[in-house]
Amino acid sequence: MKINDIEYKSIEPDKSLSDFVESFWMFHNPNCTDKQVVILPDGRIDVFFSQSATEPFHITLLGIGTNYEQSIIKAQTTTFAISFKPVATEDLLKQNISDLLNKGKNLPDNFWGFSPLDLLDFELFCKKATQQIKSLLPNDIDSRKQKLFELIYNSNGSMTVAELSEKVFWSSRQINRYFNQHFGLTLKAYCNILRFRSSFQHIKDGNLFPEQNFADQAHFIKEVKKLAGVNPKQLNKNANDRF
Repeated sequence: MKINDIEYKSIEPDKSLSDFVESFWMFHNPNCTDKQVVILPDGRIDVFFSQSATEPFHITLLGIGTNYEQSIIKAQTTTFAISFKPVATEDLLKQNISDLLNKGKNLPDNFWGFSPLDLLDFELFCKKATQQIKSLLPNDIDSRKQKLFELIYNSNGSMTVAELSEKVFWSSRQINRYFNQHFGLTLKAYCNILRFRSSFQHIKDGNLFPEQNFADQAHFIKEVKKLAGVNPKQLNKNANDRF
């Protein structure tokens, strides 16, 4: 797929990875000029494997984003990425990302055995990443966390903290402590991001009224403007490739 001359491709992970990995994806800017884009919060933790005509191969871990952000895709850049669900930071990445809210940090250039050669073939990259992740999967998964994230994702963040707490038999206070300590934000803030994200396609299709669990139209507009920087009508215009 090409979006304004930027090549983009996404692959869903093996079902055995679904508790931890949301997707593998890549983008390539073949142009001789930089491309300006706007990045919207989506609730994911990303690991980027990148290189460009002006920058050597490097690997970057990005924490959860809570704000829209202006960004630049440099000319002749190739980036392959793994998008993780938050729980993967403990079991797979062995990282506490509470201090990476709206930020990133560099990982070792040989992280998980990857090198510049792995950016030559996206499908082979996905296979290598899948094998590496499978080798790191824990034997036992905390059932409360597994159920919590399953409910969060299946409801697109529309369930309240109280409802989630009751379903997983885990107090709201303990859940929020867990989210703050490991991810740097509250459960409610995270759910708001997923609910906002689930509205992307509706807005892109021209449906500017809430289809998720927003109190009313005014609340919907307020939440979209808070996280996207513009109201739903402006977001629908997709200025600077916000989608």
